[in-house]
Parts: sequence; structure tokens; C-alpha cells
Amino acid sequence: MNSAPARPPRSLLLVHAHPDDESIGNGATMARYAAEGARVTLVTCTLGEGGEVIPPGPAHLTADRDDALGEYRIGELTAAMGELGVTDVRFLGGAGRYRDSGMMGVPDNDVPGCFWRAEVDEAAGHLVAVVREVRPQVLVTYDENGGYGHPDHIQAHRVALRAYELAADPAFRPELGEAWRIAKVYYNRMPRSVLAQGLAETAAKAPFPGVAEPSDVPGVVDDELVTTVLEGSAYAGAKAAAMRAHATQITVDGPFFALSNNLGQPLVATEYYQLVRGALGEGRPETDLFAGVDAC
Repeated sequence: MNSAPARPPRSLLLVHAHPDDESIGNGATMARYAAEGARVTLVTCTLGEGGEVIPPGPAHLTADRDDALGEYRIGELTAAMGELGVTDVRFLGGAGRYRDSGMMGVPDNDVPGCFWRAEVDEAAGHLVAVVREVRPQVLVTYDENGGYGHPDHIQAHRVALRAYELAADPAFRPELGEAWRIAKVYYNRMPRSVLAQGLAETAAKAPFPGVAEPSDVPGVVDDELVTTVLEGSAYAGAKAAAMRAHATQITVDGPFFALSNNLGQPLVATEYYQLVRGALGEGRPETDLFAGVDAC
């Protein structure tokens, strides 16, 4: 009797701009798939050298003082991924290859070596090498506005989508490995109704002096654009622990958190996505990023 061909192992690739973005946006998703035995690969595009620092102890690490925050945040990211059970953690082109560009319109946007000024195909080449190695069926990244307009998030979107194209082209740099077509590409999303309810709860219960505006939250869209919902209550603790590990950037208090602006936001365990490449699996919304992949 002939046995059925072995299915390739599930492989999920996430592309983020700075350390901490992954835990805030995809912490429960990453923990879930790591626990289920999927290969979870995180590629972070910068070290987050331009970030502010919340606690006073490491405040001297900021770019305007010792300029040593990036190295410190590598340790935070390592600890966060330990909480999520993720072991394949990489920096695009190697740690420090691209520098944090700062918020849109600041002088850091023009610093040589910043990610915002990177040549897209060159940066995408580094990601193509990862894609062809780990052979993901699913890629998660930001939309064309980077979720909320940060230049490094916008550039991460450009590089991720370009790598999606180039990795599948056998004529592009064959020395990087055999061509690989990613089956599904998702953008991180936050449904407007879910955020509104979460911000109302934050205003009523959170211990922060203010509450974030919807414009502060990446990926907010009308509910009907969301195609995929991953219920992550079983991994809420892991996500919160990962966010706490990014202590220079995030303050976590129960089911709420704040960034350096000290404006509260809901810490949501259910995470939301919009499929932008590939075919949806059965059911609306999907409840699995790999839905339908076996049929691809």
C-alpha cells in the first residue's frame, strides 16, 4: 500500500521593524504555533536604537546619550522570545545592519545606514535567503502604511512584499537557495469595534494617566476587512510576559499596557489579520493562518 506523501512542516515567518513590535502584535499567535510544533521564524529589521526608555535605570542608553540601546534590546527580545517559545530569531542582514530610522520627519530618517533609506531590493535579498531556508507557508507583516505611518514599518512592508516576489523567482540570486513560493501573506490588523471597546475598558479601569487614541494603534481597520481571527486566551500569559520582557519600551499592568507616552491600551490576546495574498481556507473568518495551506 502506498503511503500518502508527507506534508511539509508548518512554517510561519513574521517580519517586524523593531524589537517589541512582535510581542505586541503577534505574541499570542507566535506562542500558539510554537506550542503546536510549527517552525516560527521572526525577522526584525532594526535594533530599535531610536527608542525612548521608560525606566530610569537604563535611560543612559538612548541615542542622545550612550547610544547603546540597540544592543540592550537584543537581550530584551531574546527574553521575550523565550517566553513565547520561539527559538528562530534573526535580524535582517545581521544585527545592526540597518539602523532605527525614528518617527517620520525626524533627522534620523536621513542618517546613513538607517532602514528607511535602505535600497529595497538589497534589503529584500537578505530576507529572500531566510525565506528559501525556512520555506514558510505563511508570512505576516504590516500594510503599506506600516500600520500607523512609522518609516521603518513602511519599509518592513516594502521589503517583506518584495521578498515574497523575489523568493519565488528562480532567476533571482539562485545562490540563495531554491526558489520558494509563500502560500499566504497576512497584514496585522485591529478591528475598529474591538479597539473601541478595549479603549473604553482601559479608560474605566487602567492605572495610566491617559488613554491612547485609535491613531496610536497600528493596523486599525473597519471590521469587515479582517479575514482571520486567532483566539489566544490560552497564551495571554505568555504574551504579557513577552511584553514585560521589553521593559525599556512597555509597561504592563494586568490586561493593559502603555508605551513611553504612558497612554493606556488594552492587551488583547485575540489577534487579527487580513489575508492579502493567497486563498482563504474554509470558514469566515478563518481561525488558523495555515487554513487551506495543505491544498495549495
